[in-house]
Amino acid sequence: QVQLVESGGGLVQAGGSLRLSCAASGRTFMRYPMGWFRQAPGQEREFVAAISWSGVMTRYTDSVRVRFTISRDNAKNTVSLQMSSLRPEDTAVYFCAATRDPSQQEFYAPTSTDAYGYWGQGTQVTVSS
Repeated sequence: QVQLVESGGGLVQAGGSLRLSCAASGRTFMRYPMGWFRQAPGQEREFVAAISWSGVMTRYTDSVRVRFTISRDNAKNTVSLQMSSLRPEDTAVYFCAATRDPSQQEFYAPTSTDAYGYWGQGTQVTVSS
């Protein structure tokens, strides 16, 4: 069992920055790839970023590449999403997620929701123009 809790969301003006954090508890955090997803009103859940268990591999959706950075600190059981140059279209509820099973692969960072079995409650990010 893995429990995830997001924090750091809020209201920010276009062009501003926010840092989201996700704290994990339960099963060992080490060896679990982690991801960030978001869901805007009336939209499907969308992949944002993912990171392998070791941090060697990261992946981003095209719309956030360069602007967003995912990172993790396994010693503290946390994963973060640094968001810069925010746009109104970034407005959404942001969820962190852990894969269904741990991985031995340093480069495994899935982008599909199907690979993830544990989800946080979400944190709202609103970007005003």
